[in-house]
Amino acid sequence: MSASGGTKAIVAALGANLAIAVAKFVAFAFSGSSSMLAEGVHSVADSGNQALLLLGGKKAQRAASEEHPFGYGRERYIYGFLVSIVLFTIGGVFALYEGYEKIREPHALDNWYWPVGVLVFAVIAEGFSFRTAVKESNELRGKQSWGQFVRTAKAPELPVVLLEDFGALVGLVLALGGVGLSVLTGDGVWDGIGTLCIGALLVLIALVLASETKSLLLGEAAGPEQVAKIRAAAVDGETVTRVIHMRTLHLGPEELLVAAKIAVQHDDTATEVADAIDAAEARIREAVPIARVIYLEPDIYREEAVAAGADPAATPGGPGPR
Repeated sequence: MSASGGTKAIVAALGANLAIAVAKFVAFAFSGSSSMLAEGVHSVADSGNQALLLLGGKKAQRAASEEHPFGYGRERYIYGFLVSIVLFTIGGVFALYEGYEKIREPHALDNWYWPVGVLVFAVIAEGFSFRTAVKESNELRGKQSWGQFVRTAKAPELPVVLLEDFGALVGLVLALGGVGLSVLTGDGVWDGIGTLCIGALLVLIALVLASETKSLLLGEAAGPEQVAKIRAAAVDGETVTRVIHMRTLHLGPEELLVAAKIAVQHDDTATEVADAIDAAEARIREAVPIARVIYLEPDIYREEAVAAGADPAATPGGPGPR
């Protein structure tokens, strides 16, 4: 996995979650708090998620094979999607069930200082992990809002860690609220309500992650800025006069496929056309280094073809010659 994949943020989150999970289960054993149990399971699920992200990054580095000629870059998308499923089932659904059971049969907390102390420790540890994820994300986010970054990021790891850590921090606040109200009122129902809120939060985050990673799995095009750079680089004004139409597809976070029909001079020889294609490919790779797989088809630009309109069968899902 490249540095842009957020390996440092994943490792920081994994270390924090493993330590927090142990502490939460100890607190649950001494206090009987359902919020602590739900949070402990949440931390275990998060630890498993970070392990999945690291495994996906490792598998994605495999070289292309005859069976998979475009490589294994999408492994990172697959494991990102698995993370959303784990977060939904093990984290969210379990917390909802545990909260329901605690509300149905509430009981006062024992040794309340255990869960409070662990939650304070967890907030500090999760805060460190979240800070690391934010710092790495800022290097890629540019002027995008956080919502835009999560929606448009092609590498799934950082959005996953960001949302996980954010959800964990909010969940810890909810757990503190549930435990605190249970201690103040002597009514264990509040602990169950806090657990239900944690479960609802995790389910919501899991649905957002599933939606975003599903889009990556289906295949996303390059961003508008990259598309503009590719179009500009392909045309030299002499041998290549314009891009007639183009398609881009992310084969992985750092690998882009470019397929385009380019207009060449009608009286160019075959050698001149071949040289023009080679030169255009070189310019595209220089402008957008992740454009590693490029297919350029030469054609003659005709005004009458543009006037006739797009041919959906020839270029599915988009406009025809322009």
